[in-house]
Formats: sequence, C-alpha cells, structure tokens
Amino acid sequence: MRYRPTALGYVDLDVSTSLAWDRAQVQRLSCHLGYLVSWPELSSVLPLFDQVRAADVDAVVMPGPHHLGPLELNRVMDVADVETVIPRLSFARWSMSGGGR
Repeated sequence: MRYRPTALGYVDLDVSTSLAWDRAQVQRLSCHLGYLVSWPELSSVLPLFDQVRAADVDAVVMPGPHHLGPLELNRVMDVADVETVIPRLSFARWSMSGGGR
C-alpha cells in the first residue's frame, strides 16, 4: 500500500524542444500536486498505456497535451488521471461505475 500518490512523468522525445526543461516542469507540477514521480524507461517500446498500467500510478504528468495523441489519451484515462503543465489542464480518469441514465 502506498502512503503517497504516485505519478508517471512523461515527455514525448519527438515533441520536446528541451528535454531537461520539460522534465523539470513536470517534476515541479507533480510535487506541487503531491505526487511522487517516476519516469518510464527511455528505451521502452511499449505504448504509454501499457507503461502506466504496469507502473500502477495514480496520474500521468506531461508538459502539454500535444505530447499525447487523443486515442492514447483516451486509453490512459482508463487507468490514470492526466495532468498537463502548459496549459494547466486536468483530465480525470474515466469512471468505472458506468452510472445509468
């Protein structure tokens, strides 16, 4: 059991213009939100969704929404919240209850 919420920091290397700056911004926001941050393996070929599920984290924090495509965002939101630095956005994970209408 974890005593502190955890987040996976994610920076798309194809989108980032300054990896060190993006990682620092993700780290700063994660700490501000109270998350303990872990980072995926840079050499991993697994899709982000599989990495998030394997890491069993509460959230994914990234520099901006352009670091993740809409389909992958949808998949990640099945298992974790998504937070972005600029613009400051929060995407809550999909509800598992599926409440009736």
